[in-house]
Amino acid sequence: MAGSYRGQAGSIASSGTGLPTGDERPVLVIGYQGLELLDVACLTSCLDLANRLGARPAYRIRLATMSGGPVSCDSGLEVHAQLALTQVQGAVDTLVVSGGLGHETAAADSALLNQVRRLARSSRRVASVCTGATVLAAAGLLNGRRVTTHWRYADELAARFPAVRVDARPIFIQDERIWTSGGVTSALDLALAFVEADHGAERARWVALGLVTYLQRPGNQAQMSMFIEARRPSDDVVRRVLDHVVAHPESDLSTTGLAAVAGVSERHLTRLTVEHLGQTPARMVRHARLEAAATALITTDRAVASIARSTGFHSAESLRQAFNAWFGISPSHYRKLNQR
Repeated sequence: MAGSYRGQAGSIASSGTGLPTGDERPVLVIGYQGLELLDVACLTSCLDLANRLGARPAYRIRLATMSGGPVSCDSGLEVHAQLALTQVQGAVDTLVVSGGLGHETAAADSALLNQVRRLARSSRRVASVCTGATVLAAAGLLNGRRVTTHWRYADELAARFPAVRVDARPIFIQDERIWTSGGVTSALDLALAFVEADHGAERARWVALGLVTYLQRPGNQAQMSMFIEARRPSDDVVRRVLDHVVAHPESDLSTTGLAAVAGVSERHLTRLTVEHLGQTPARMVRHARLEAAATALITTDRAVASIARSTGFHSAESLRQAFNAWFGISPSHYRKLNQR
C-alpha cells in the first residue's frame, strides 16, 4: 500500500504526515495486531483500481496503527503501516477500522479508542469491516445505530453493546455517515458502494469488472444462506422440516402441513422452530422461498413469473412484494445487480 498511485490516476503527492493534500479523498485504514488482511486488501485494492480508472477526486489510502509500526495479520503475515494515528492531523474523508481476531484487544485499548473518536469527529464517512464494528462500538460511535458485523460475532456484539442495533443479515449497512460491513470479502462490496456513492454507478461497474467480481451485491443481501448454515439444527424434527421446506418450496408449507410432515402438533412445531431457528414456521418458510427465488434469479434466465410459481409465490407480483419487503429491491433489480 506504500508509494504513489500511478496509471490513469497519475501520481499523488502527500503531506509530511503521509496524508494527501489538494483535491483528493483521504482514506485512513486503522490496523492493529491480529487484523484480517483481506479486510484491508479488498477495500484498498478496490479504491486503488477506481483511481487507475480515473476516479476524481482520487482516493489517497494510508494504513495507520497506534505506534506507526508493523502489525501481524491473522494469517501470520506482517503489514507495515505508513504512520501512527497520533500523526494524523486534519480532516479524513473516509475512516475505516479493519476487523480481525485482535478486535477484542483493540477495543480494550483506551488510547486507540481516543484516536478513533478524534478522527471520527472530522471524517465525512466512518466505516468498519467485519469485527472492526466492535472497535467502533467500544468508542461509542454506534449507539442507536443499525449496524452489521460478521454473522459469527453478531450475538456477541449485541449482548456487549445493547445500545447498538445489530442486524447480522446484510453484507453491509449505511446508517447516515456510519457504514458497517459483514465479514472479510464484504469489504469489497463496501468499497464498491463507496465508489458508487462518490463517483457514480458506471464507475463502480467498471471497477467491479476490473476486479472480476459481481457488479455489486446489494447491501441487504444476506451474509449467510440458510442452505449453507454452519450449524445444522440439533433437533431431529426441525432438521426434517427444514429439509422438506428447502426441497419442496412450491408445495403446501403451511404450519398445519409442516406439522403433518413432522408428526407433531402445530403448537409443538412452532415452539421447536422458535427455539432452534429463532423464527416461526411461517417466517422460516418465507425465508427459504425467498432464498430459492434469489438463487434462481441469478443462476437461470427463467422469467420472474416462472420462478415465482416454482418457489411457492404463485405470481410475479407476490414475489415482487415479498422481495421488496425482505431485500428492499425488486426481483428484476436483484437479478441485474448480481449479473456478471
